[in-house]
Amino acid sequence: MSTLLDVKNLQISVTSHVPGKPAKTFTIVEGVSFTLEKGKVLGLIGESGAGKSTIGLSSMAYGRGGCHISGGEVWLNGENILAHNHSQIRQVRGARVAYVAQSAAAAFNPAHRLGDQIIESAMEHNLMSRSEAESYANTLYHKLGLPNPDSFGERYPHQVSGGQLQRAMTVMALCSKPDLIVFDEPTTALDVTTQIDVLATIKHAIADTGTAALYITHDLAVVAQISDDIMVLRHGKTVEYGSADQIINNPQETYTRDLVSVRGIEKDQAPPCDQEPILKINQIDAAYDGKNKILHDVTMFLKPGQTLSIVGESGSGKSTLARVITGLLPPMSGSIEFAGETLPAALKARTTDQLRELQMIYQMADVAMNPRHTIGQIIGRPLGFYFGVNGAEQRKQTIELLEQIELGEEYIDRYPAELSGGQKQRVCIARALAAKPKMIICDEVTSALDPLVADDILRLLLRLQKKHNIAYLFITHDIATVRAISDAIAVMYQGKLMRFGDKDSVLSPPFDDYTDLLLSSVPEMELGWLEKVLSTRRMESAGN
Repeated sequence: MSTLLDVKNLQISVTSHVPGKPAKTFTIVEGVSFTLEKGKVLGLIGESGAGKSTIGLSSMAYGRGGCHISGGEVWLNGENILAHNHSQIRQVRGARVAYVAQSAAAAFNPAHRLGDQIIESAMEHNLMSRSEAESYANTLYHKLGLPNPDSFGERYPHQVSGGQLQRAMTVMALCSKPDLIVFDEPTTALDVTTQIDVLATIKHAIADTGTAALYITHDLAVVAQISDDIMVLRHGKTVEYGSADQIINNPQETYTRDLVSVRGIEKDQAPPCDQEPILKINQIDAAYDGKNKILHDVTMFLKPGQTLSIVGESGSGKSTLARVITGLLPPMSGSIEFAGETLPAALKARTTDQLRELQMIYQMADVAMNPRHTIGQIIGRPLGFYFGVNGAEQRKQTIELLEQIELGEEYIDRYPAELSGGQKQRVCIARALAAKPKMIICDEVTSALDPLVADDILRLLLRLQKKHNIAYLFITHDIATVRAISDAIAVMYQGKLMRFGDKDSVLSPPFDDYTDLLLSSVPEMELGWLEKVLSTRRMESAGN
């Protein structure tokens, strides 16, 4: 096969503009080279900040967030696109190279129908007429298994699920019949049952159309299912580059071997707890419009100092339940008891102590912190708000909290933009700890992190739990995390509690149909795993 993409000695720099400080320029990608043949898939993998997305976007001669390509060459079909003028580059983007973003929900315009957005690029580049584009998009809807394909394009983004929206973005990328598609973490935010469908869809779409792809992810088990070759990156440099078989089964570098190894966290089994639960969720029904129920008769409990993981696919009601617990969504019926008291249904009716003792850590640390505040201000605010601690004493206690999260005093005057993803999440943990809570809701706190950084965060949470006897309600779709940190597990599906109990009983057969599907959908570090699972399901479906 002929070479489609040839990247030579790529160098990318970024200029950082932090309020109150002089601008600084850093090299974030240095000396990266690779080739990609037509019809092949190259996986780019590495931790947060490794340069994966930045390198992927360079194939479109694009830099975001102040990034600029400061050296090297990017050859696409024999042309060095970095030598193109702006008009020529615009003809490349969306036509010859297409991009599939991590968050389809954020990438689609909510005010326009899906069909109009999907065909826009093909029409903008005069690749086909509107009727031809609509006809081809309809063909792709069928191929990618979207519901009601003949009318799918008439829907708005909010009218389809996350998995369907991610597939719609793949249709949008394919609609222009590009030579290359850059998939940027397209399944990271999806639950495992949806992820396996989207992965299969992407793989089949690549095979059917013959397009080449760069597949960016921090999940090596996922990239193993879809890539021909894999490049491992760290700190903007190539660590290892080879076939998928070589990287998975015979890694040469220590960092790659660490990525390939199975998660090494296993929480010590908690002794039986005779204490009353810190949290009791009693027969909760909830709806956003007061009519159509999202939660149906949900009952569970959490003991002090233990971790209850709530797991289930998108739309199962996990985050809705968290909103009920925190008072952001009053339930239709049922009650929440916390620390021996029945909590008022509405947030505004709760006491300061009730607010303080029940804290939350969010999925996206980037949007959970004010970028104009220093780390010291962010962590110190709960100290002032709840305890009246200010001035020198607040700074002292903030430094103590920084030391607990293993960052140290040198971070107190930095801004969020100066921290990595894992460091930002540590700051969010410290902010929650500052309130001296009895319980913390952890809402997908590691889903946006690479496995090694995520493991560090989980170990930190477990150490802090042991030290402060904090109870965790851990919302996640990552079964590996559930196995690693849980004392108890609740499995939810379509707003109903399917299974609840201690970890060993929930993860041991016999399983209900949904739990069996959930556990069997967790990607394994094995080449061909995806095909094996899909084949098994086809046979089971035929047998039924």
